[in-house]
Amino acid sequence: MSEWRDSVQDSQARWEANAEHWDDYMGEASNRFHRELIRPSTEKLLNVQKGQTVLDIACGNGNFSRRLAELGAEVIAFDYSAKMVERARLRSKDGIDHIDYRVVDATDDEALLALGRQRFDSAVANMALMDIADITPLIRALHTLLQPNGVFVFSITHPCFQTPHMRKVHEVEEVNGEMRVRDSIQISRYLTAECYSAIGIRNQPLPHLMFHRPLSYYLNLLFSFGFVLDGTAEPSFSKDEDNGQFDWYEMPPAIIFRFRKMSGSCT
Repeated sequence: MSEWRDSVQDSQARWEANAEHWDDYMGEASNRFHRELIRPSTEKLLNVQKGQTVLDIACGNGNFSRRLAELGAEVIAFDYSAKMVERARLRSKDGIDHIDYRVVDATDDEALLALGRQRFDSAVANMALMDIADITPLIRALHTLLQPNGVFVFSITHPCFQTPHMRKVHEVEEVNGEMRVRDSIQISRYLTAECYSAIGIRNQPLPHLMFHRPLSYYLNLLFSFGFVLDGTAEPSFSKDEDNGQFDWYEMPPAIIFRFRKMSGSCT
């Protein structure tokens, strides 16, 4: 939200401090959360075709950028952390001919539009919008950057289930000689937008800033700029992999949307 624009530089500085730690942790293959939950549904919703031009927003160390290139796409990828982009380039030497990494601030209208009007068949932002202080410039620019009928697929922490101050509850109960396990969450508020500090990876140098917004905020913002919602997914982990601790089985930890730029809409 616009009232958080003063947080942009603070957020960027924190990601610069965390960049190397996050890259070391994610490595070449990313983590289980991305491999099993985010990537499969995102790829299905994007439906990338060989030769398409795709914009990878907040690309981090380039894990998904490289996957897009493997699928035959020409990729423009950006992040506002220069250290992240440097790490992405180092990891992408084999496919760098098909990936153009750039340092761009997703809240900067002019920098976004300089990427190219109606240049992109699709755009993707994996687990990033909740880390951006003001997403209005990005959504506004995407309507210009995408071709007619172009799609924008993005994933975020599920705002209905992962709110600030959310509490995870893992209960074990003996019933008639059997041990039963129940996972649940406690949520005290949802509708109030809030900026808060969070730890995404254990031992990261600094907490990074996250920006909680209710679902209606995301939906109405995209609608206001001429996008229509035509796909969604709420992935969760398979119960077969129960490790005896709290995990996200019946409650999705993330939600993924596909919005489409309406054919013939103005840019």
